[in-house]
Amino acid sequence: MAKIALFGATGTIGARVLREALGRGHQVTAVVRDPAKLADSGAEVVRGDVLDPHSVAEVAGGRDVVVSAVGPGSGDPGVLVTAAKSLIGGVCTLGPDEPRPRVIVVGGAGSLRTPGGQLVWDAAGVPEPVRALMHAHGEALDFLRTVPVEEVRWSCLSPAAQIAPGERRGTYRLALDDLVVDEDGGGSHISAEDYAVALVDEIERDAHAGKRFTVGY
Repeated sequence: MAKIALFGATGTIGARVLREALGRGHQVTAVVRDPAKLADSGAEVVRGDVLDPHSVAEVAGGRDVVVSAVGPGSGDPGVLVTAAKSLIGGVCTLGPDEPRPRVIVVGGAGSLRTPGGQLVWDAAGVPEPVRALMHAHGEALDFLRTVPVEEVRWSCLSPAAQIAPGERRGTYRLALDDLVVDEDGGGSHISAEDYAVALVDEIERDAHAGKRFTVGY
């Protein structure tokens, strides 16, 4: 059983990570700005803010893993970069006698390489607001890649090009920086449920420390 602090537990992906982790018997602390939203979730719920390193440090102590499934919603995509820096900064303020938890960040698909060799965010027809969100995810990943794994064991999980609520199959395929496409080459998809399966698998396996990896069918 892992002790997990989860930021963004009320979002589309975070809610599914919460359900998946609890279903496997992990001890999850959901860190939210309004604890009332998760009163019946079955998790411990505390108030906190991923954008505040001191708040991150308060919940990181004694945990095995800190997960950020925070998104900007309709706000500034730049909060993704601030959140990544706050997560690492908060974890690094823990005392020398307190083990630092691993950090897992929900990433984006924009900086993945397509079979044609271009990056997803360079494809024609990507709406500018979506492209801005993709680049913010990319900037957050660039920051994480500057963090030595000996300092913080971080991982970043990018979804397929298309992710939406759906069914939990319990199966998926993984790659590193290359977009996972359907076997017929017709697209790149993952349900939010199976994305959560892959993320909780990473919590359990610790297979991609210091790396971005991606999931799709």
